[in-house]
Amino acid sequence: MKNVILTGQDLTLEEFALVCREDAPVALSEEAKRNIAESRKVVDQIVSEGRVVYGVTTGFGKFSDVVISCDECKLLQKNLIVTHAVGAGDPFPRDAARGMLLLRINNMAKGFSGCRMEVVETLIDMLNKGVTPVIPQKGSLGASGDLAPLAHMVLPMIGLGKAEYRGEVLDGAEAMKRAGIPVVELSAKEGLALINGTPAMTSTGALTTYDALKLLKVADIAAALSFEAQNGVTDALDERIHVIRPHKGQMDTARILRQLLKGSENTTRQGEIRVQDAYSLRCVPQIHGASKDAINFVKQKVEIEINSVTDNPIILKDTLEGISGGNFHGQPMALPFDFLGIAVAELADVSERRIERLVNPALSGLPAFLTENGGVNSGFMIVQYSAAALVSENKVLAHPASVDSIPSSANQEDHVSMGTIAARKAREILGNTRRVLAMELMCVCQAIDMRGDKGMGAGTKPAYDTIRALVKRLEEDRPLYEDINLCESTILDGSLVSHVEDAASKIEL
Repeated sequence: MKNVILTGQDLTLEEFALVCREDAPVALSEEAKRNIAESRKVVDQIVSEGRVVYGVTTGFGKFSDVVISCDECKLLQKNLIVTHAVGAGDPFPRDAARGMLLLRINNMAKGFSGCRMEVVETLIDMLNKGVTPVIPQKGSLGASGDLAPLAHMVLPMIGLGKAEYRGEVLDGAEAMKRAGIPVVELSAKEGLALINGTPAMTSTGALTTYDALKLLKVADIAAALSFEAQNGVTDALDERIHVIRPHKGQMDTARILRQLLKGSENTTRQGEIRVQDAYSLRCVPQIHGASKDAINFVKQKVEIEINSVTDNPIILKDTLEGISGGNFHGQPMALPFDFLGIAVAELADVSERRIERLVNPALSGLPAFLTENGGVNSGFMIVQYSAAALVSENKVLAHPASVDSIPSSANQEDHVSMGTIAARKAREILGNTRRVLAMELMCVCQAIDMRGDKGMGAGTKPAYDTIRALVKRLEEDRPLYEDINLCESTILDGSLVSHVEDAASKIEL
């Protein structure tokens, strides 16, 4: 696999996911190597001259006024890591932990962090050779960056902590040894440069954003199938309606639904069966479109952040300064990640309403709960319960983390972002939403079968065929969680979207 070349300037979300999930190797550009070396020279000069620079020759947080001697600089950096590694909870997924390593490398590639090349190369070796630190998910306030999670990230580098290597969780020193990576002794500024910043929240949120962009396509497919199952009125998708309220997401969604439903004999026109549909069908362009615009906004913010310097102090090569600022503060990502969670939650919210319209005989005109022999059979009754539970959980999770703050470090750090909590919540919301959409996919295929298929659209037919290849029509009650798992698997592996796009080449989801 071709190397992803890191410059600190142009890492894309797609490349980020490729490294995190497909183990694409990384390498530094020649310019990045020069930047790192020149930045380190400044730190060495600061130390040799005994200048007072935060975190280089001083303590941290409330201890920023305590000057540290040159002889104690190495101990200062080691103590920083071991005392800050106080995370809680289950570990971050492997892809998110790899993302933290990647973001720290790309941050340092810009040449404002002051780490030795040896330290950066250790991070690169860990990525390329598959040593993944075990990093607890909880414990970050999102300013002064993701201190606790990133301290756990660093522990294996200095021969401590835990790391996963070839599927086995080992002591950090053992994992590094098996991979053939020497541990390092941190020098001036390096511990702080490694843990002061936003990689935990950004890695988690970036991967969630990547997945959310893909899930938008699934949501459109599910909605189009619901149009088929409910004899939806396609007049609401007329381009003339949407160009006079020209939000991009709305116009794109209407266009995609028109393409997916092209040629369908199951959909109707205004007045043929009913004058208009309920909002969960009629307003899909507006609802899905708003989420699209929101998630694409978040993507823009993510691609700024993954190419940013977020540690402190900032080392300026031109003026030989170390300036203490606030680039570690997670607020620029906390707000977008809260927005991300809300935008994804809405996809589940409207999907569950479409499920309700399918299983409720008063609304669908179909047998109750999509079963022929109701009473003995419950059909899809509890599917809607489960979807409703996930949607309600999303409503709780969608409460913004960024509106909270709590002072730390004896009130020196008196406003924090809670951005890592926002990112973790968004990821949880996305998982719930994916499950709800899997339920809708299962239900719409049953409803289409029960209503009778007169002829499906260019994109909905391959979508229906993909689900039916995995999940057969429900004739009598059976355990449905396995069917839902199969529907969810076709979302996770991308096969649903790829089958639709391959079968209908003119459809751009």
